Amino acid sequence: MITEMVNIMCVGVALAYSELPLLLMDKHGLDERIHDRGGEKEVRFYWAATPTLLPVWWNGRLQVVRWGNKDRAERKLPPTGWTWEDSIVAGKWSELAPEPVVVPATYGLANGVWFKLKQGMRGLLVHDRKGAPVVFLICQPATRYYQVMTRSEWMPLLVDEVI
Repeated sequence: MITEMVNIMCVGVALAYSELPLLLMDKHGLDERIHDRGGEKEVRFYWAATPTLLPVWWNGRLQVVRWGNKDRAERKLPPTGWTWEDSIVAGKWSELAPEPVVVPATYGLANGVWFKLKQGMRGLLVHDRKGAPVVFLICQPATRYYQVMTRSEWMPLLVDEVI
């Protein structure tokens, strides 16, 4: 079931290299994630990567945190990297004291299609048993345009943007 979900979700995030401080690059060993997109360097964060990481704006600072619970190391967290906006509204995350965060991104990846973003995506940050932050991308039903572009029924919740 998770394999099916991964095929329809946003499985990659790219952020312009210039947006990531060198301290974060060094601390998380992100050099191997640098790619060139038409002469512009960017850092890519893939769900399939190990470790699975995402940049987030949290507590007023840009940080790099674990993306989801892919390895099922945390029993109290769902074994995924995404959540639905409806489940948050319904209070299904409330006992984990979730915090809204922004995942800065210049591109997202779904079903092999990179799509341009203005600011990024919304995420939900919780803590594992050791207190380490874990982020989940928030998803919503796809717009018609997004569905045609990516063949995905779900799309990330974008920051001040509809595509």
